Amino acid sequence: MGWCELAHTETTMHWRQFVMDLGTLNPERVEAILARNGAVSITLSEGGDDLVLEPMPGETPLWADTRISGLFPPDADLGDLSDDLKTTLGLTALPTHHFESLSDRVWEREWLKYFRPLRFGRRLWVCPAGMRAPVADSVTIKLDPGLAFGTGTHATTALCLEWLDAQDLRGRTLLDFGCGSGVLAIAALKLGAAHADAVDIDPQAVLAARRNAESNAVTARLVASERVPAADVRYDVVIANILAEPLLHNAERLAHHVDAGGTLAMSGILAGEVERVLHAYREWIEFDRPAYRDDGSQTWALLSGRRQGS
Repeated sequence: MGWCELAHTETTMHWRQFVMDLGTLNPERVEAILARNGAVSITLSEGGDDLVLEPMPGETPLWADTRISGLFPPDADLGDLSDDLKTTLGLTALPTHHFESLSDRVWEREWLKYFRPLRFGRRLWVCPAGMRAPVADSVTIKLDPGLAFGTGTHATTALCLEWLDAQDLRGRTLLDFGCGSGVLAIAALKLGAAHADAVDIDPQAVLAARRNAESNAVTARLVASERVPAADVRYDVVIANILAEPLLHNAERLAHHVDAGGTLAMSGILAGEVERVLHAYREWIEFDRPAYRDDGSQTWALLSGRRQGS
């Protein structure tokens, strides 16, 4: 999910893995702690067998007995990880867990075994490299998240892809703010946009977006960068799939990147945060009705509307 999605690496080495039973713990909170302690891959499983990278929209992602695994470089301090988990989650002791060493493998490729072609809207498909959409006349994105996840299976990314599929993007310019793997910018270009700027504060995400642009033959029309465009640069479409707090913090900046009569679309917003975000942007944007998507115990929203005035 843009700026919040997990980082991966191509380097082949001996890895260390942390495995813990989740019990009643919130998986997203645990994932966030593992990520900030240097996890390069995170998976959920039942009994350590059936992997789930991200649930399909509307599905419940967890089993009755769910286990989380985090893959770490060999120099990672897993003692610090244990302390962080206990402190952040308010635990005196961790649930059943263990550490293990893993032999060399190109782990960046492992997720591909579980990623299949996915459809968004009427014509848009996201497929791993080497796979094809199962229908003719589809608009297909060949996606290899590489150094940053962003496959489209998270509810917020799915909402954004479905929204893009429903737009007339022919000849339009687009800013993807918090681009992650670049899937949204690439989708817009494949759907007819003339040019897209993809921006992310994570240099690994920018690298992944550039690689995915090359795989989809849109490099000439996509610029991926860590640098936010100058304040006076405007676009026909601005899309931001991040979280409510950075959307609130960047409200004026994002609104001013939308050209008069242009469109702004935002996701990464929980249902309970919708009114705050709407209020922050109402000075500039006339919003349509929000779109919602349930994802397990959470409901996410997509807000879209048009820029008013000059």
